[in-house]
Amino acid sequence: MPDVYSRPDELDPETVAGLAEAIELRAKDPVQRGFVDAYMSRLELPRHARILEIGCGTGAIARMLALRSGVAEVVGVDPVRGLLDRARELAADFPNISFHLGDGGQLPVDDACFDAVVIHTVLSHTLDPKAVLAEARRALVPGGALVVFDGDYASLTLGVREDDPIEACAAAFRSSHINDPWIMRRAARLIEEAGFAALQVQSHGYAQIFEPSYMLTVVGRGADALAGEGVIGRDLAEALKSEGRRRVVDGSFFGQVSYVSITASRPV
Repeated sequence: MPDVYSRPDELDPETVAGLAEAIELRAKDPVQRGFVDAYMSRLELPRHARILEIGCGTGAIARMLALRSGVAEVVGVDPVRGLLDRARELAADFPNISFHLGDGGQLPVDDACFDAVVIHTVLSHTLDPKAVLAEARRALVPGGALVVFDGDYASLTLGVREDDPIEACAAAFRSSHINDPWIMRRAARLIEEAGFAALQVQSHGYAQIFEPSYMLTVVGRGADALAGEGVIGRDLAEALKSEGRRRVVDGSFFGQVSYVSITASRPV
C-alpha cells in the first residue's frame, strides 16, 4: 500500500477530507502544539522574519507560526490542491499567510528569501528527502534556520498486549500513509549532507489514552486501508474501529508514537 501523499493528483475528495480532518485534529492537541513551541524556541529569528513551510497541508502549523512574535510572513507550499483550498479557508483572517501549489523538491520560490524553513511531518512522506532538503537550503538566506519535525513511525503502536488485533491498524497505517517510517533515524546525517550545520536534536514522546482523537484516526485509516486492499472485509474493518471506540469508553485505549525535531542552520 503506497503512501497516499505520494500520489497527490490521484487523491479523491473523501480521502482529502479525511486527511484534512486528521491534520487539524493533531494540530489542536496541546501536546502537539507544545512540540512546535519547543522547536521554535531553539531558533534565533530576525525581526520581521519570513518563514516557509514545506508541505503545509491545511495550514495548521502555518497559522501557529504566523501568530509568533516577530514573524512578518508565512508562506506555505503543498502539492495537494484540496488541502490548500482548506488552508486558505482556515487562514482567511491571517493577512500574513499565503499558500502556493508546489512540490517540496521543486519549490516555487526564489533563492535565499526566507529566514526559516519548517518541514513539519513531511519528510516521512516524501520520495526524495535529499531533494526537499536541498530546496530548503536554496530557499534560506545565509544563516537561516531549518526545522525538520516528524514521527519516528517505526515506533507507532496501538496494541496493549501480544497479538492484539488492533495493532494491525498501526501496521496498515504505516504502509498506507507513511513512505519511510524510519526516516528520522537517518535525518540528522541527511541534513548534514545537505550542507546544514549546528544541528540540535530533540525527542518528543506522544501517547494518547483518555481522549485519543488523533490516534483514533490512525485506527480508522489503518482499518480502511486493510479493507481497501482486500486484506480484510469491510465488516471486520468496522469492527476494528468499533473496538477502538470501545477502549476509549472503558479507559483501555493506548496509542503511542515518538517524534523527533532537528534544528539546523545554513552556514553564512
